[in-house]
Amino acid sequence: MANPKLFRTIDKAVSEYNMIEPGDRILIAASGGKDSTALAEYFAARLQRKHPVFEAAALHIATDIGSPFAPALADRFRDWGIDVTIKTISVLERLKAGKKMNCWWCSSQRRLELSRYAQEHQFNKIALGHHLDDILETVLMNALTKGELAAMPPVLTFEKFPVTFIRPLCLADIPMIVRHAEMQGYISSTCTCNYQANSGRKSARSRLEALTGGSYELKRKFFDALRNINTEYLP
Repeated sequence: MANPKLFRTIDKAVSEYNMIEPGDRILIAASGGKDSTALAEYFAARLQRKHPVFEAAALHIATDIGSPFAPALADRFRDWGIDVTIKTISVLERLKAGKKMNCWWCSSQRRLELSRYAQEHQFNKIALGHHLDDILETVLMNALTKGELAAMPPVLTFEKFPVTFIRPLCLADIPMIVRHAEMQGYISSTCTCNYQANSGRKSARSRLEALTGGSYELKRKFFDALRNINTEYLP
């Protein structure tokens, strides 16, 4: 198959942010949805290239409230040459007394397990499935609720933590990923838990749609603005 548009877009992000380096051992955070599935397919295709030489595998963190990882999808990962491991945790048991369950808590616990697994198995990078819309929605959420300008960096490194987080889908929006998933016939799942109503992301997604009209070009302008800040004309 010729290099599809989604993969070319990921290639651009990987190149701009130097996400893949020789000797990397990359752990793909596999949710079971179209985003991380597209990411796994991309890494499988990327491994067929001669340079750089790296390794990749996937980990799915199953919880007591989320949708299961479909066996057929796990088989597809393995057909691509991406080994997938499934680890089960209880996010409800970890919830602190007096706190309500929400998307942030669940995702933070899954990231914690991803980080632990990566360190235990000598992965130096974790590839997350956050895309362009996720990043821009986070900007709006932080600006309108916290009064700060902050997002999800494409590459996040830490001074005292040995694992780097990368977001290769940072330049790809939802419609681009959906078109690719439909073309490839992905078997994917979405979260169907009962705790999504208190997530601010749905509201942020509506605001982003209203702001850009769904235009990929306008989303990219918004993203580029985050990298082109003129501090002389800010408060």
